[in-house]
Parts: sequence; C-alpha cells; structure tokens
Amino acid sequence: MNQFYFCIDLKTFFASVECAMRGLDPFKTNLVVADPSRGQGALCLAITPQMKAMGIRNRCRLFEIPKSVQYIIAVPRMKLYMTYSAYIYQIYLQYVAPKDIHVYSIDECFIDATTYLNYYHLRPKQFAKMLMDAVFQKTGITATAGIGTNLYLAKVALDILAKHAPDNIGTLSEKRYQKQLWHHQPLTDFWHIGKGIERRLQRLGIRDMQDLAFYRQDVLYQEFGINAQYLIDHAWGREETTLAEIKNYRPKSHSISNSQVLFEDYTYDQALLVLKEMVDLNVLKLVEKQVVTDEISLYIGYSKNVIRGTGGQRKLTVRTNSAKILMAEFIDLYRQHTRPDHSIRQIGISFNHIMDEYYESYDLFSDLQALDEEKRLQCALIDIKHKFGKNAVLKGMNKLDKATTEKRNTLIGGHNAQ
Repeated sequence: MNQFYFCIDLKTFFASVECAMRGLDPFKTNLVVADPSRGQGALCLAITPQMKAMGIRNRCRLFEIPKSVQYIIAVPRMKLYMTYSAYIYQIYLQYVAPKDIHVYSIDECFIDATTYLNYYHLRPKQFAKMLMDAVFQKTGITATAGIGTNLYLAKVALDILAKHAPDNIGTLSEKRYQKQLWHHQPLTDFWHIGKGIERRLQRLGIRDMQDLAFYRQDVLYQEFGINAQYLIDHAWGREETTLAEIKNYRPKSHSISNSQVLFEDYTYDQALLVLKEMVDLNVLKLVEKQVVTDEISLYIGYSKNVIRGTGGQRKLTVRTNSAKILMAEFIDLYRQHTRPDHSIRQIGISFNHIMDEYYESYDLFSDLQALDEEKRLQCALIDIKHKFGKNAVLKGMNKLDKATTEKRNTLIGGHNAQ
C-alpha cells in the first residue's frame, strides 16, 4: 500500500483569525498583526494575503510598509490564536484519529492519510480538500495542503507548490519531485536547508537538488558529518521517518532552556536582575517536573551586535533543583563571562542533563534541612500560581525598575495574550 501524508497549513493564520473576528475577508483586506506600542520597528507577525499580493513581505517591520498603503493594525492575541488552533485540531479529529495527527506548530500539522482513503472512498487530493473545506466552513480560515508519499515530500509540496496552486494543494511523489523540483532555486525553499547550509553547499559548487543528489558522498560526509545522510536522502525525495515513529520518539537527554530579547538596551547590572528572574522561574519548572540538573549554560547577546555574544557552561558538583544553589552558580557564571562595558539585549539560560529527582545528589556542605524547606516553599508557590495565576505571587526583585517577569507573565510566546 502506498503511503500518503498531508501537511496542512492555515494561511496567514494570525491575520486570518483577526479578519474572521471582524467579519472581513483576508483576501480583500489590508491587515497586519503587530504591537504598535513597540514603535515603527515592531515586527509584523502576519499580514493578510491581500497585502502579500502587493509585494509586502510577511515578516516585515511596520516602517517597511509603504506609506501609501492603508491598513488595519491588530494587536497580537495569542490566547485567541491558540483557541482557534485547538478548535481546528478538533475538526481534524472528526475525520482522523489522534495517533495519525502530529501538530507541527500552532498553524501547521502532519496527517497520515493512508488508511482513511479506502474508508472514505476518496483520493488523496479529495480527502485533503474535505478537511480544508471543513476548516473553512466552521472558521472562515483558508488552509493550504501538501500531499506526499513521505513526510518530507508532503512538507515540500506545501512550502513550494501549494502556494502557487489554484486549489491551494500541492502533490509530490519521488519521481514527480525529481522532475519538478530538482532544479528549483533557492535551496532555502526546501525543508531543513537554511542560509548557513546553503552557503556551505554553494562552496562545494552545489546549486540545486540534482547537484546534491549526484555529488560525491564522501565529500558531503566530510563537510556535514552524519547530517549528510539527511541531505542526500532529501535530494532524492526520500524520507524514512514515519509519523508513528515521531509519536513514539523519546529524547535520551533533556534540558530546560529560556531566552528573552530585551525591549531596550540594558546595563550590566540591569541585565543581571533579569537573569535572576529567569533563573528563579526556571527553577520552579525543575521542581514542578520533579527533575534535577548537574550542568548549566548561559548566553549573553549585546546591543547592535557590536561584539559577538559571550557565555559559557558549568558542570556542577551536585544534581539539584535548589534555587539557592543554581542562582549562585548562574550569578558567578554571568560575572565571569559578561562584558560590563557593553549594552545587553539578549539573555539565554539552560539547565542541561535533566534527570529524575531520584538522582538528586549532595556534597559535604549541603544543608539537607534547608534544602527540604526550600523545596516545600517552591511547591507552595507552584500551587498558588496554578490556582490564581502567574502574577499571584511576586518577589521584591520583580517590582524593580527594568524587571521583566511581571510583564512577561501576561504574554504568550513574547506577545500579548489577551
């Protein structure tokens, strides 16, 4: 039996939701989703297809929109978009079992359609259209779909073909892929090929997928290591991974990471305050998940990229989720690796080597009673925040000027939740 996968995307999702809420047609309306309080440099999270047709790029800044274009600005409402996304997922579940759907992002999913074609007595394109029509009828949001004989081809069919198809559906098999897309450029249009990989391929004289398919494999392995196998398979349109394997995948190691881009330039001391807030919040995640860490890492990005980012990582002598221990380690790491003479714009932290709390360890200086009392307090804070909201309990540092936690607790994905 031939496998058939769908990759379904909700067209300019955030902008389409805002139009649906206003009773507007996104194909006839100029609307951008952006937060004007961040100034003319605010990023447009989405624009309507009508504006794309004018040649305006999707992820533009407000100041990049031509002055002659009149448009509606919709402030991002992430909770609303998540509600719409969950509702659309429920629509899919009326036709497909949960085991055959993989949510790829808030507006995109993969579906293994193989067993449903006989059940519904439909061809792949007919079944995809049935799902797309169901979404449109119940939400007013237009979907596009890629159909492929493997997951990679479904995604490429969506990204490269569907957007130019009158019915918003693209279809690929390995043979059709080689015939239609082997000479397609740029290479960055293909899934998992970014600008960096494209530059490395071009240095080897590889300009398109056909070049890649017939290139010497030993040279590719020397350049890309084990990842060369994925590039070679994708050049031929092959993909061995199935949706079932993705569902069953469990990573061997875990980490808990967090980063934020600051809204303005921060001094050395101001950024240290934000770092403390970030460590405090992420320690709560460790405690809530009942896990511990024995390695931490830090990244600091500077204003206007005047110098390269700095940072480092540190192996701890204990496995812990103690806020007191981890805070002291991060502060020391910050002081060792941060340039005090440059303005700071980005902070990233990570707890690495996450493992079950069963493996928690101590050293000769550990105060077990104090650690137990701290953990009880952390658990109480978690319970309060779950019941009454993230800002139900705040520390004194969260109220200081330049602190970000209180504001960020009202955001989703760094954007207005509403």
